[in-house]
Parts: sequence; structure tokens; C-alpha cells
Amino acid sequence: MRIREASELDLDDVLSVERLAFGHDKEAGLVRDLLDDASAKPILSLLAFDGDRAVGHILFTAVCLSKTRQGISAAILAPLAVVPDAQKQGIGGKLIERGLRLLCESGVELVFVLGHPEYYPRHGFKPAGNLGFEAPYPIPDEHADAWMVQALRPDVIGSVSGKVICADALNKPEHWRE
Repeated sequence: MRIREASELDLDDVLSVERLAFGHDKEAGLVRDLLDDASAKPILSLLAFDGDRAVGHILFTAVCLSKTRQGISAAILAPLAVVPDAQKQGIGGKLIERGLRLLCESGVELVFVLGHPEYYPRHGFKPAGNLGFEAPYPIPDEHADAWMVQALRPDVIGSVSGKVICADALNKPEHWRE
């Protein structure tokens, strides 16, 4: 397996992975919208390949915090997709790991995700609400642990807080409900 940054020429592969992984067009549409959304920049889009076949995709887009000083660089992971026949082989974890490393190297300090509370903590994410980070839309109490954050710099959590403001394409209530 190899992982590389996706380019505009990879759009068909990216959208195909999203459709196959989720079994419908919602996430593929979100990815297309985010890739075209100036407020999502900078974007990190990675594709995983098994031979010549795209089997996984991860997208990180820029976010900001409502009550923080300028200079904090943050991103959100949304979505992570692996085609069904390639799941449970570590591809998602490798995409997360590569993405976080590249974001850290580029100066990103915080990464957020709304995701499975048993999966993402294995990759360093912690519940964000009790650390002072509010999701763009309210998360029901029974799903509060699904809103998570990871610091890519050791001293950032505890020194900043606030509501996460996403790109326009992601800042819609339908993306924040199960």
C-alpha cells in the first residue's frame, strides 16, 4: 500500500472511494463541496492505493476557534473512508497517521474529528467537549465522546478553547447529526 496527496486529477478516485465506503453519495458530495470551498483551505487530501486501485481517502480542512488569539492553526478530519473489501487492514490508521504527521510539519496545532469514540482514541484523539472545545453544532450528551481533538503541539490544549468554526460546506447542521 502507498499513500500520497490527492490532486485534482484524482477527483474520480476520491469520490469513488467515498461512495463505496459509505454506500451512498452524501460524503462524496461533502468532499466535492469542501474541495471547492475557499473557506476550507488549506486542505490536505490523501489517497491510499493498493497497486493502482484507490482504496482509502482522508480529508482535513481548516477550522478556527471562536474565542482564541490569532495564530492557532487547526484542522478537522472529515471524512475518512476505506472501501469495504480493504477495511480492517490498517489503511484508515495509516491515513490518519500520515495526515497528522503532514499537518504537524505544516504547523497545524489542533485536529478535530466527529467520529467513532472507540476508533479515534486509538489514534490519539480525546473527547473535546470537556477540554473546552465546542462543536459547530450541539452534540447530544449520549454522543458527546464522538466529538474529539488531538493536539499536535504539547502545550496547546489548556491554553486555548472555544467553538470550532468549520468551512462553509461543513458548517451545516445535517453534517453534525447521526
